[in-house]
Amino acid sequence: ATPRVRSNSKRETMVSFRKSKKKEKKAAEAAAEVADDKASPKEAEPTAQAPEEKKAAPEDAKEEPAASPAPKKETPKAAPKPTPAKPPTLDDIPDLIKTMTEEKGEKSAAATKRIYELCDVGHKQNRVPMVCSGKWDVLTPLAKCLTQESGDGRHLACLALNNLSIPTENKRVMALGPASKDVIGGLCKVIAEDKQESYLCCICLMNLSFLEASITTILQHSPVDDGASPLPPLENPSSLIRVLEKLLTNSPSVPKSGSGKSEGVRWACGLIKNLAKSEENAALFGKTEIPRCVVENIRSTTAPPSRWTSNSLEDFSLFVVLNLAQWAGSKEALVEAGAVDVVKPIMSEGDLQGLKATMACAFLGAQWGDFPDGGAPASKSVSELMTNIVEKKGKDGQYAYGVFKLYTATKAYRDLAVSAKSADGSGSESNTKALATPSSVALCWQVISDLVLAATEDAEGSSKYVPDAMSAEYCVGAVEAMLPSVLQASDPPRKSVQTEKAAGELSHMLMTYSDISGTSAKAKASAKNAADRIKSSASSARPILDISHDLWTQYRKREGQPLDT
Repeated sequence: ATPRVRSNSKRETMVSFRKSKKKEKKAAEAAAEVADDKASPKEAEPTAQAPEEKKAAPEDAKEEPAASPAPKKETPKAAPKPTPAKPPTLDDIPDLIKTMTEEKGEKSAAATKRIYELCDVGHKQNRVPMVCSGKWDVLTPLAKCLTQESGDGRHLACLALNNLSIPTENKRVMALGPASKDVIGGLCKVIAEDKQESYLCCICLMNLSFLEASITTILQHSPVDDGASPLPPLENPSSLIRVLEKLLTNSPSVPKSGSGKSEGVRWACGLIKNLAKSEENAALFGKTEIPRCVVENIRSTTAPPSRWTSNSLEDFSLFVVLNLAQWAGSKEALVEAGAVDVVKPIMSEGDLQGLKATMACAFLGAQWGDFPDGGAPASKSVSELMTNIVEKKGKDGQYAYGVFKLYTATKAYRDLAVSAKSADGSGSESNTKALATPSSVALCWQVISDLVLAATEDAEGSSKYVPDAMSAEYCVGAVEAMLPSVLQASDPPRKSVQTEKAAGELSHMLMTYSDISGTSAKAKASAKNAADRIKSSASSARPILDISHDLWTQYRKREGQPLDT
């Protein structure tokens, strides 16, 4: 299971509400809910959640939130004991919405509090009906509450929106539905005004950004006055991307741990990590100061990578570097910020941070000599990640398959192979030997052949294979770079019927791949070159080629695939 998020927050986010440091820390540690990898494989990353415990209640709330098992009244000593309020129900929503929108001050805040109680930790079952049933629009009034000057109403609206943003079904409605402009706009405005709830708004947007279909829409948020012409995000200081950039650039170089500013920066980096997964978004980030800021976050930390917890500022920042590094539109900004030198030492840590650092360095064009121990750990960790993704599993100490796309892992593997090959000397054994293990090569054949099958309409059962053109192209590039090792002859040289069969089938598959519509010119050239070299090597035994072909054949038999690909 993914570990719970830790935080060292030393103060409460409410203006009028102060508690003991012990209670404050507990409230802050409730600020993230971890998604279950097994229950939600496509969203295996931690899903942040706003505090739901009674410690987050405003000072003037005379009863505990509904999640509390034994409510107690907190009344002034001189005041008589109030009558306990009736717990809210879904039927109360129309009246609560009316009070929120028509009243102001304490009455509006009290109604907002009741909406929050309806979706708190004790009432998770209400969250989807509140947003998706179509009976009510709670999102627009909650978004309007974000613009209130009253701290209590704004704070409670943030908590409610955070809770409602957690279910997968709600994310689409909140990020892409009719109220999305108000929701994203309200959250962005709070961040822009640097309110104490800024970090809660970043968490809410981060929750929504786990819906992959939403990330372009979220980053394109660029509000203008009514009647004004639309402005591209980079030209609008009020756009979300410029607001996030300002938050990061205005942060002190080493913000006090647990401060409102540090929490805002931390969760902003978590949001950016998700938004940077698309090539279009990465190109926008590459034209801002954000790449430099996240590199500086890693450079200035005093904590060793082995101590970085999940969802820490350092963890998020390294993820941002990794996601931006794989796209051409943002890669150069990281190189100019000195990302390679900053990230390089983290590779030797191994484990999860080492894996991210290894892939980032591969994307950023690090020299083969920069990878520790002759590239063996890099090869092992990236090939294991590829296996996890393809086989839809996760091992202890490794990222489960839902965290990374296959094209990210295969691109890292291809870039490692290219880096290794470029460091080869004349006459020496190829550096790609560390990468060209039979199982890894077989995995490349598998990814390529799955695309070939998916693209071949008359192949029996072809409809069940999801084409992954990017991953197939990266695997072709990796195979081409590794050919000196893949085609290494047996010692002593000998004839092999198995090699003849393997060379014939694999070269035919690569030629078929090169003819698939939509294949890039570069991939076509790589596939044809690899096919020619493999075919011409059939006269002598090639052990790695033979074993990888055998493993690929076993896979096809297990999957019931035709063996004449």
